[in-house]
Amino acid sequence: MAETTLPKHKRPDIRIPALLLTLLLVIGGGYVLDRWINGADQVDHRAHGEQKRKEEVDQRFNQGVMMLHARRYDHAMTAFHRVLQLSPTMPEAHVNMGFALLGQKRYKEALDFFDGASTLNPLQLNAYYGMAEAHEGLGDYRGAVEAMEAWLHRAAADDPFRRRAEAAVWEWRARLKAERGIAPK
Repeated sequence: MAETTLPKHKRPDIRIPALLLTLLLVIGGGYVLDRWINGADQVDHRAHGEQKRKEEVDQRFNQGVMMLHARRYDHAMTAFHRVLQLSPTMPEAHVNMGFALLGQKRYKEALDFFDGASTLNPLQLNAYYGMAEAHEGLGDYRGAVEAMEAWLHRAAADDPFRRRAEAAVWEWRARLKAERGIAPK
């Protein structure tokens, strides 16, 4: 039997591994190039989107405040609803939604928004004031006194609403005494 041997000068065919390596380098290089070129673009798009979101929040918030001052409560609620969609942890939006609901005499719903604002930021003073007004609207004078006292405790001594708040607490305490059959002093 004759042995078949390859000539010593013949090398193995490396065309297929070379083709696979070339293909891998082209695809990998394309991916790296794409990340290098478009990666910064994607960051800019995200930053641009965040800037646009912030601008819309500011615009809608200001619209809502203007509508509150104009006593257009339904329009204010629409604006604050959008603000809360875009920025759900913004206590000021919760408070102002509460005041819009107060304007519509929807006291229980308003109370929920004021409570949410004070949970997000315990130093959100107007949330306590709004809570007191919502409790009053519900006929809960004990809750109104407690909320307004929380406001009075935190508010500055020269706050322009202090005298009004103190008068409200005095009135609510008198109502509570009257409900219990105790003559006010």
